Amino acid sequence: MALDFGKKRIGLAVTDGLGLTAQGLPTLERQRVRDDLAQLARLAQEREVAMFLMGDPRHLNGEAGRGSEKVRAFGARLEEATGIPVTYWDERLTSVAAHEVLNQAGVRGQDRKGAVDRIAAAVLLRSYLDAMDDLAYREQQQRLGDAPESEDEVPAS
Repeated sequence: MALDFGKKRIGLAVTDGLGLTAQGLPTLERQRVRDDLAQLARLAQEREVAMFLMGDPRHLNGEAGRGSEKVRAFGARLEEATGIPVTYWDERLTSVAAHEVLNQAGVRGQDRKGAVDRIAAAVLLRSYLDAMDDLAYREQQQRLGDAPESEDEVPAS
């Protein structure tokens, strides 16, 4: 389950059992941390979540900022509360991509609020799934002795 963690909302997305798709879930409106953790634990149990993927907000130069510290603090509490491991993934530009999707779809006003977070979580999850697919492809090619010389030779997923 991917989480786009924010002050007011947490965007959520999940993948299918094969890791082929990323679907947004209804956005979680933040309450108290204890309540947020309880809701996420319930959702994780219902959906048989094996891992939480949390967007790690970084500056464009790659350095961690205050937002990253807050995400990691919440992630540590989430992992402690659920026993489910948390993985952090670079979320730079996921919100930009989400806004672009909504602009292209003509979504305006109040409808955008939760949608941005949900789509950003789906973009984050898709990015992670694509990276894992590329990694699996390279590992397979290495086992077969036919590894590409550079990433440019890896087929796009």
